[in-house]
Amino acid sequence: MNQSQRADLPAPPIAKKAPVETTVHGVRLIDDYAWLRDPDWREAMMDPSRLDPEIRAYLEAENAYTEAMMAATTALETELVAEMRARMAEVDASVPTPDGDWVYYVRFREGGQHPIFCRAPRSADGSAEPGEPLTDEQILLDGDAEAEGRTYFSLGAVDHSPDHAKLAFALDERGSEAYTIHVRDIATGDEIQPPIDNATGNAAWSADSATLFFTTLDDNHRPCRVWRLALGAPQTEATLVYEEPDAGFFVSIGETQSGDFLLIQAHDHATSETRFIPAATPEATPTLIAERVTGREYSVDDDNGTHFVILTNAGGAEDFRLMRTPVGTPAYDHWQEIVAHEPGRLILDHVELARYRVRMERADALPRIIITDKQTDTDHAIAFDDEAYSLGMSVGYEYDTQTLRFLYSAPHVPDETFDYDMAQRTRVLRKQRQVPSGFEPDNYIVRRITADTADGEAVPITLIHHRDTPIDGSAPCLLHGYGAYGISEAAAFSSSRFSLIDRGFIHAIAHVRGGKERGYRWYLDGKLDKKPNTFADYIRVAEHLCETGLTAPGRIAAFGGSAGGMLVGAVVNQRPDLFGAAIADVPFVDVLNTMMDDTLPLTPPEWPEWGNPRDDATAFATIHGYCPYQNVTAQDYPALLVIAGVSDPRVTYWEPAKWTAKLRATKTDTNPLLLKTHMAAGHGGLPGRFAALEEMGLIFAFLLSQIGAR
Repeated sequence: MNQSQRADLPAPPIAKKAPVETTVHGVRLIDDYAWLRDPDWREAMMDPSRLDPEIRAYLEAENAYTEAMMAATTALETELVAEMRARMAEVDASVPTPDGDWVYYVRFREGGQHPIFCRAPRSADGSAEPGEPLTDEQILLDGDAEAEGRTYFSLGAVDHSPDHAKLAFALDERGSEAYTIHVRDIATGDEIQPPIDNATGNAAWSADSATLFFTTLDDNHRPCRVWRLALGAPQTEATLVYEEPDAGFFVSIGETQSGDFLLIQAHDHATSETRFIPAATPEATPTLIAERVTGREYSVDDDNGTHFVILTNAGGAEDFRLMRTPVGTPAYDHWQEIVAHEPGRLILDHVELARYRVRMERADALPRIIITDKQTDTDHAIAFDDEAYSLGMSVGYEYDTQTLRFLYSAPHVPDETFDYDMAQRTRVLRKQRQVPSGFEPDNYIVRRITADTADGEAVPITLIHHRDTPIDGSAPCLLHGYGAYGISEAAAFSSSRFSLIDRGFIHAIAHVRGGKERGYRWYLDGKLDKKPNTFADYIRVAEHLCETGLTAPGRIAAFGGSAGGMLVGAVVNQRPDLFGAAIADVPFVDVLNTMMDDTLPLTPPEWPEWGNPRDDATAFATIHGYCPYQNVTAQDYPALLVIAGVSDPRVTYWEPAKWTAKLRATKTDTNPLLLKTHMAAGHGGLPGRFAALEEMGLIFAFLLSQIGAR
């Protein structure tokens, strides 16, 4: 019997009320557990105390069952959390970022859960110990102090004004991702703006720091309106700047790197459209750059105030190209190519600086940074040597600079922050993430291998394991996957996973179709009618790991969150024999019902990703064929730990709850099936850097108890 399983502990009873029956495209659907969806779920999401009492009682009974089933691993959980915390530098700080007369940074105090946002004069002595305050530090926002007394606390964007006198920050107190925006006078700490409610997590300043732009949510929790408000005025006096008429498009507000323009972007998962307002004239009517065309994506930055540089897939550029157009004539007919499309080289992002253009690319499933000197029109790349690694840009605030900050890590290399001189082509290591309990990279082996698929593709796999781990099929393997929205899984450092790796686990990332690891085509081959490729790729990776002697069937733990949780649900339906355990974190497992309900927050914007099964019989057949909830069958399943959040607007709590209930009523094995629902948190789980470790301790203890290690 597995270590965490108790034979004498009955599972929580689940009422099987009158089912909801529908017929769609000639197919009869029966939902025995539809009653778990609170009819007033919007109110419960914004205030979890308002959740229907019967539903709350069921979820709390499941939580109590999970706690009881895991009672035998309590000491192990405590040990794991202590290990993971010992790998974190409790006193820590980011590298200061210059802006005018100041440098801005974030630090953590010992025992602190939340960030402290700070600044110091640019001339401040930078010789302080890592994490310690700089000379003449000013604390702009103390996250620990703000969180005190709040049940839930999560910050969105924290932005100082262009005149450095004010601080705007967005606060979520429920986990529902409905934020309240606050503005404070930096000198006095006084609130100088009545709170702005029901907003998204970001805002933008006018050039004179007197006007704030923000986006609000509609009744279906979708960001659809952009507002302008004179600083200090109540929200009721805000002027509507833009309203999106299409429920399938989300709206955001941002600014160009120069700060000269504010950008309003409307987008779904396949199409985008951008308008601009000069930051110096905030009352100007937004100007459209190029009207939306289905399937055309573009993003914008400005080149010294005279031109826009546009990253786009227009004109058949599947892996994107860069275009340039005068600000005065921004329409598509005036776009001129400056970086051509190259199949297989995906341009991910670009930033315009006064004298340099920086773009992030991915080729051969690895990222790279390309610098263009605008004066000489010459390019060079920043080179890296590891077989698998993660790369990110942190451009900062300043526009006329020759310093680019980037962040680098690999599965066995803790995060490094570099300042790169784009003129001299030299880099300076500004910070390396500290692992206080000690870490020796040479103790670990990192490899990049591939698994060949039946349709001729090669799926990249990133592996890391301890040098002493036997490669004879006996080692347990944690196999992570996602494969949706074009999001690529980074081969990055994670200190927490070494609690498994040091106990003999192999950690593997399956870079399946649905991400963009191998270009935009890799994404297209894992969405809509080709979505089953994502699951087939993951299964093929699991098979390949067994065939090559790295692990064995039943020794693999599937792990995924959100759309990755859908992946977990699909593969344990299709090939449960491969997996000894599975973790489904806020899993999107009721995709068919969700995609047929256009009142849910994400449904219309996600039809380009999954299809619209309500109106399209082909999309219905595809989704019905893989939807985890619809395809639960009477068979043996691996041990399962499922995690949900009542305040989650992305994957509503009833999806994992219904899936768990159906599994419990249908499966034929006696393996543990545990549901943990956060009763006052959302999609991101518990807030705070240490609180998050508690959940990871539960997950790791579950995995160790089910598929074991030395």
